[in-house]
Amino acid sequence: MTGTATVVGAGVGGLATAIGLRRAGWTVTVLERRTELERYGAAFGIHPTAQSALDRLGVGDALRDHAVPYRDAHIRTPDGRPLARLPLERIESKAGRPELLISRPYLLDALLAGLDAFGDVPIKLGERVTDVDALAAGQDLVIGADGIRSAVRTARFGDRSGPRRVGTVAWIGIADFESPVHGETWGSGRFFGLTPVEPGRTNWYATVPEATTAEELRASFAGWHDPIPRILDATDPASWIRYEMRHLYPALRSFVSADARPASRVSTGARPAPVALVGDAAHAMTPNLGQGACTAILDADALTRALAAAPPGPADIAGALRAYDAERRRSAQRTAFGSRTLHRFMSTERTRLRDAAVRLLPG
Repeated sequence: MTGTATVVGAGVGGLATAIGLRRAGWTVTVLERRTELERYGAAFGIHPTAQSALDRLGVGDALRDHAVPYRDAHIRTPDGRPLARLPLERIESKAGRPELLISRPYLLDALLAGLDAFGDVPIKLGERVTDVDALAAGQDLVIGADGIRSAVRTARFGDRSGPRRVGTVAWIGIADFESPVHGETWGSGRFFGLTPVEPGRTNWYATVPEATTAEELRASFAGWHDPIPRILDATDPASWIRYEMRHLYPALRSFVSADARPASRVSTGARPAPVALVGDAAHAMTPNLGQGACTAILDADALTRALAAAPPGPADIAGALRAYDAERRRSAQRTAFGSRTLHRFMSTERTRLRDAAVRLLPG
């Protein structure tokens, strides 16, 4: 099946979906509300299943050109004692390839290059969508890839589901030296993570109570094991990124609106296209499992596979969207629930009980 589609949002999920649709022969336009694509440098973890999806989209090699494997990482206490090993070896053994870490700009570059290779997919910046039904008129499909505050989701699915705070913020940065240890350190009500991102650099993230300021962040981790204080000292606070941790709640009952609204609801008089949501627009989650980018990539892959396999016709678009929803919704929502549950477990102040439970994890 082919047709015309508008993708709203030029993040990881939106670009991956645009690539998949174009590879399937669709005519695609991408709209992005920002006047330029975000270029901040936090690291994304890419699970082997998402790597396979990127291979199917034709950008796996570009990913691997700038990614580094993630191995030998532990959960530690603030004084540096290991509690457990992260299950990276089991992931690699099962999948036959390691978890990869890549800087966000490199992943976006890989996706943009994959889209640019077609030469006919416009990315229109500074396009803020306010009337989704009017946008959908004359299209065969609209993809909502516009994040946790998705205008597409609100227009078609209502405002029952929306961003919910979890009471903590994450500060993110990259230090220009390689940490001798990787993984996460869990304290009372706060935790600190260290991962590789590229040779000579270390990606770090610190999660603290919401009221913690940049000026207070270093004091929050003073006395924690090396190299945490050195990492914070080595990065300029002006380069730190503050991320208010939120998730989408309650979970959506569907990721698709397969049956378009009556034409009388649209100012142009044309019947609006069906809608599918991908990425944070569908299932924004806390970052504790490191699966946000992966789930967006898997959404894009599943949606475009379902559409490519469908015969032509509006009824078959609806069927393809239902197949996408059946494949992805429960899986993505389980991941989101697991990430939110892990966040509560990690950030508890009852550290003795938590640490005892972590020590029982397989090595």
